[in-house]
Amino acid sequence: MFQQQYLFYLAGLILLVVALLSWRDKANPRRLTTGLFWGLYGLMFLIGDWAYRLAEQLTGSGAEGTRSLHILVGILVVAMALIAGFGGVRLGSYHQRSESERQQSASRLGNRLFLPALAIPLVTVAGVLAFNHIPGLELAVFGAGNHSTLVTLFSMTLGCLVGWLVALKMSRERPTQSLQETRRLLDSIGWAFILPQILATLGLLFTTAGVGSAIAHLTEQYLAVDNRFIAVAVFVVGMALLTMIMGNAFAAFPIVVAGIGIPVLVLQHGGNPAVMAAIGMFSGYCGTLMTPMAANFNIVPAALLELPDRNAVIKAQTPTGVLLLIVNIFLLYFLMFL
Repeated sequence: MFQQQYLFYLAGLILLVVALLSWRDKANPRRLTTGLFWGLYGLMFLIGDWAYRLAEQLTGSGAEGTRSLHILVGILVVAMALIAGFGGVRLGSYHQRSESERQQSASRLGNRLFLPALAIPLVTVAGVLAFNHIPGLELAVFGAGNHSTLVTLFSMTLGCLVGWLVALKMSRERPTQSLQETRRLLDSIGWAFILPQILATLGLLFTTAGVGSAIAHLTEQYLAVDNRFIAVAVFVVGMALLTMIMGNAFAAFPIVVAGIGIPVLVLQHGGNPAVMAAIGMFSGYCGTLMTPMAANFNIVPAALLELPDRNAVIKAQTPTGVLLLIVNIFLLYFLMFL
């Protein structure tokens, strides 16, 4: 039966191949550290269950096994941070076509260039619909149990494979060149590629550490949240600011809601929690527009488009983010207490 761990193995294998290609790239002035960075990242995808089972056998305790695995992954993350922090991830040579050859290829393909990208969502949707409507298909592929998340990931993986095959057919390139392009994109993005996972972990740490309770104490003690408008403004701006710090509105939401939303807006002022949740998330998205921590949206596009200013996307979005944030304050104030 297909398991989610197989997708982790695939990601780890691709990253290890990228690391190997980086080590062999003599045009990269930091080829050893660049390869080590991606190799460590790939190792984390591969060791998962195996390391847990090994640690459990050595310690005789599931809890100890989990703790040992967490410590090991933490060491690898720190090592990666040190490599990236000291400029260890650099660009190299990727055996690309010349500029004129790429222009000729683009002219020949025209709008068909979009077909590989369009294949991914189309195959993903088709796969999810097939698993949901063909009796017995999900059971035959994944076994018993609820596999809703795995169905989506599996279908998206199929979409990526179809898109890859279409791209190879259209471009007439060798499969090995796709690995070189993978390496080029990863090197261009650099450390920001792992930022979403790090920030998701940070959100869990903040929640476990009781940051929401600390925010509640600070707001009640030092801000005039008895005033409804001030309470609304603190909630909206707090969502945006914490999202800017954490890079993820989903990670910031439970913290701000636990600290301000529920105790102040809902319980103290009697607001509608549904409206608070909707506009609160929208406020977090405003923060996403204005922070480099939201690497997926702001840093990665700039790297992929090879913009000279890596903060160009943030600079273009900041006026919109600020304007929407102001609008959200008034929307929440007038709609939450109807």
